Amino acid sequence: MRATRGNSRISALAEAVARPAVPVDVAAARAGLSMMTAAPAVIEDPSAWVCRFAPRIRAGGSVLDVACGGGRHARYLAAQGLAVLAADIDAAALEGLAGIEGVQTLLADLEGAPWPFSGRRFDAVVVTRYLHRPLLGAMVDVLAPGGVLIYETFAAGNEQFGRPRNPEFLLQPGELLELVRRRLRVIAFEDLYVELPKPAMVQRICAVQPAAGG
Repeated sequence: MRATRGNSRISALAEAVARPAVPVDVAAARAGLSMMTAAPAVIEDPSAWVCRFAPRIRAGGSVLDVACGGGRHARYLAAQGLAVLAADIDAAALEGLAGIEGVQTLLADLEGAPWPFSGRRFDAVVVTRYLHRPLLGAMVDVLAPGGVLIYETFAAGNEQFGRPRNPEFLLQPGELLELVRRRLRVIAFEDLYVELPKPAMVQRICAVQPAAGG
């Protein structure tokens, strides 16, 4: 007698149950799933402002990258032959910089603990998208003679375009100029609206610590 469709399904099910199970490496399966679903980390391009003034840093010199985040500037500056100390509170972000030649990392709570660089000197201090006013003077203090301050962050008026909106994180008109007044020589300063990488109000400065005897 010809098997009905129902009998065929029952026979197939019985065969599947009787078939020996194939061992599954659960850990490997999970790892494979993670590899398929995990998105690769995206590293932003360095700021055009930083790239513009990086050549002013002494060749082979030391750079403090304050609140370095994912390390876009640490990577760029190290590739220029500079010795970079990248500091941030985010341990996961710093892990992404492990093994990069020319980059040393420091896990540091820059706002909740004492400034960890007192007594040290750097040929440059680089800061972008970060503002904690109690540290502004300290950032200037660690510049060696001839050292370069390259600073760029959001300014008042940015609240109309998005975050940050909190005045604590927005520079007031001329604030960076006031910071370096009578201390550093200003090379360039801008306080303006930019389109890229997103519409924003920014303030930025490049200023140099006079050389010893200069």
